[in-house]
Amino acid sequence: MTLLIAGGGIAGLTLGLTLHQIGVPFHICESAPELKPMGVGINLQPNAVRELLDLGLEKELDAIGVRTRQLGFYTKLGKTIWEEPRGMDAGYAWPQYSVHRGALQMMLYEALVARAGAECISTDARATGFETTPEGAVLLLDDGRRLKGRLLIAADGIHSALRKQMYPNEGEPIWNGRILWRATTQAPVWSGGGAMVMIGHNALRMVAYPISDPGNDGLATINWIAEKSFDPSAAWKKEDWNRAADIEDFVGDFEDWKFDWIDVPGLIRGADVVYEYPMVDRDPLPKWTDGSVTLMGDAAHPTYPVGSNGASQAILDARLIGAELLRHGLTPAALEAYEAAVRPLTTNVGLANRSAGGPDAVLQMVEDLCGGDFETVEDVIPMEDLAAHAAKYKSIAGFSIEELNARPRTIAEGAQLD
Repeated sequence: MTLLIAGGGIAGLTLGLTLHQIGVPFHICESAPELKPMGVGINLQPNAVRELLDLGLEKELDAIGVRTRQLGFYTKLGKTIWEEPRGMDAGYAWPQYSVHRGALQMMLYEALVARAGAECISTDARATGFETTPEGAVLLLDDGRRLKGRLLIAADGIHSALRKQMYPNEGEPIWNGRILWRATTQAPVWSGGGAMVMIGHNALRMVAYPISDPGNDGLATINWIAEKSFDPSAAWKKEDWNRAADIEDFVGDFEDWKFDWIDVPGLIRGADVVYEYPMVDRDPLPKWTDGSVTLMGDAAHPTYPVGSNGASQAILDARLIGAELLRHGLTPAALEAYEAAVRPLTTNVGLANRSAGGPDAVLQMVEDLCGGDFETVEDVIPMEDLAAHAAKYKSIAGFSIEELNARPRTIAEGAQLD
C-alpha cells in the first residue's frame, strides 16, 4: 500500500528518493501548480551531504553548488574572531555544500522523476488535513479529494496544515524581532573561494558565501543575508519568499562595512532583487506522530536559520524515516521509532538556535566585551574557548567530525523493504 507525502520541497523530495531506493511505493502531493526554483542560498552540512551521496547525487551536487572550505566570524569592524575549516578540509569524509535552495529542490525533483516517473508527484494538490483509519491514513486535499495510504508524512513546511490539525491552538510562527533581507549578487570571492562569513553582532549582522565558482569575469554568485533586530512587540508583515524589499530600508546601517576583503554595502546594492521576511520558528512539540501520520522537516521542527542546519535536518529526517521503515515495515511503529530518534535532537538544536548556543554567538560575545575592536582576539576570548564553542554546536546538531565519520550508513547499500 502506498505511503503518502504532503509537500514537494526538499524534505518531501528526499523522502521520495529514499522510498524509491528501498522499494516503498509512494506518492507526493505538492500544493504549487508547478515546481519552480524558489528561495536563495542554503548550506548543506556533511551529515546531510553524506545521505545525498548515498542516493547517488554527488555529480548533481557538484553541478549546482560550491564545496564549502571555511567558515569565519568577524566583528563589525572587519576583524577576525574565529576561522575554521569546513567540509573535507576540516576532516569530514564528506563535503559541505553552499547551494541555491531552488536549484537543490529542482535537482531533487528531476532526479526523482527520472527514477520513479512523473506520476509519482501531483502538483496543485494542497493538503488541508488528514484522517486516521484502522488501515492507515487519508490525506484530505483542498479540491475535495481523499487519498488513502498506509502511512502519511507531513512535509508541508512551517505552515503545515497537518501540524495545525494536530495542534489547532498553536497559532502563527513566533517572530524573534529580527528581519532578514536575502539576495544574491555577482561579486568577487574572498579567502580563495568556498568561504562563508558572519559579520557583526545580534543587532546587525551580515552572512555571505558564494554559491557558484567565479566566471570568466572573476565574479561569482554571492548569497547574502542582512539581518537587523527590531522590537519583537512591533507588528511585521507575514513571511513570504516572494516579497521584494527596498534596500534603502536597511543599506544605510551597513554603509561603513567596507573592508579590504568584502564590500558589504556593495553586495547589497548589487542585487537585482532582495527578499525580506521575519526570522520565525515554532515552539518544540511534545509529539509528532498520530497513528499512521507523522511530521518531518519544517512541519516538525522549524528553527531559526542559525548553524546552517534546517535543510540538512530535513534530508536526515527523510533518510531516518527510510531506515525505520526497513526495520518496522509500513507501520506506525516505524514512525514512532523515527520520532524517538529525531525529536530530542531537533528540540535541542531549535532551543540552541534561540539562545546563545548557536555557533554565531561568538559575535555578540566579542561585541559585549570590546565593541568589536581588539589587537588580537585572544586578548578578549581565549582561542580554546572559541574552539570549544564551535565543537559544542556540531555535537548538539549531530555533525561532530569524529562521530559522523565513525557512524554507519543510515541505510545499508542495496537495502530493500521485504
